[in-house]
Amino acid sequence: MARNEQTIRQHRILQILEASRYGRTLAELRDEIVEGLGLDSLSERTVRRDCEALQAAGFDIDSHADERGPVWKLGPRMQRLPELAASATELLALSMGRDLLTPLNGTPFWQGIESLWQKMRTVLPESVWEHFAKQRQTLLVRGSLVKSYAEKKGILSVLNRAIAQHRVVETIYRSATHPEGKRRRIEPLSLVLYRNSLYLVATDVEDPRDQPPRHWKLERFDAADVTDEYFTPREDFDPEAHFAGCLGLFRAGEPVDAEIRIAADAARWVEENPWHPRQEAKRRPDGSLLLVLRGVHPPELLPRVLALGAAAEIESPPELRAAAAAELRAALARYPAEPAPAK
Repeated sequence: MARNEQTIRQHRILQILEASRYGRTLAELRDEIVEGLGLDSLSERTVRRDCEALQAAGFDIDSHADERGPVWKLGPRMQRLPELAASATELLALSMGRDLLTPLNGTPFWQGIESLWQKMRTVLPESVWEHFAKQRQTLLVRGSLVKSYAEKKGILSVLNRAIAQHRVVETIYRSATHPEGKRRRIEPLSLVLYRNSLYLVATDVEDPRDQPPRHWKLERFDAADVTDEYFTPREDFDPEAHFAGCLGLFRAGEPVDAEIRIAADAARWVEENPWHPRQEAKRRPDGSLLLVLRGVHPPELLPRVLALGAAAEIESPPELRAAAAAELRAALARYPAEPAPAK
């Protein structure tokens, strides 16, 4: 049984009551929790204890009798935001964050964002919104693709539940080596939003236990089902530490310390667009830049360097320099000195 099962149930109770105008009886709450969390059984007494625990924690939850029997519903302090106040500047900042998170459309995370946004629309004066609308025209957010995870809503719900309950998930996942999809059993640990896409950090049950978790793109899941098998969370997994050596999201091979010379004409661009939060950038007398990166993964670093063409040169380590040279020779072989005759 999951160690935080009570917390999961209580969070589900709040979700149900938030969506209910007239409240729910204990029996109704029990049935929706069982269905939503995929439980085998649950007693009304346990649901009552969960509701009372939420009340004791300070949540405004009322209990009253009507023709259905004792009904539990959110009190007025939970249903509206009478003391909410926001300036046009604060709305501008919030709306920017909302635009950046549009790739989450179709997920429970986006539902929460939209719910808060609509509540603010309801309680704030029209004059504030008019001023906000004028200010919003002065700042655009670009780069976030318009996409939706609505088709993956069920899979995402399964993964969220499995992360919270530490349960093994049986999936069908499409990869480069198995484009048709392969059945896998995984232990999900965390979700990550990176460059407009959601990724799952999870361990493949078939992998050796000393291997780090893999990254799985949500779009590539064709199916996901929670099993009755629980797993013990990895004690060595910390999300922040897991990505500490990543330039983005990719991890492969042993991390290395690298030194890259950036030509003077590209140095400012690299300074303005850091590759890593802990990089060291040292200007040289000729205007070039020595970029020092520690503990990074070569397969992720190499494309960054090659993207700069002749403006970037790997000075160390030697094996990474050799890999770059081999890649450049292979690319050059595709471009003969004489153009190929037109067909």
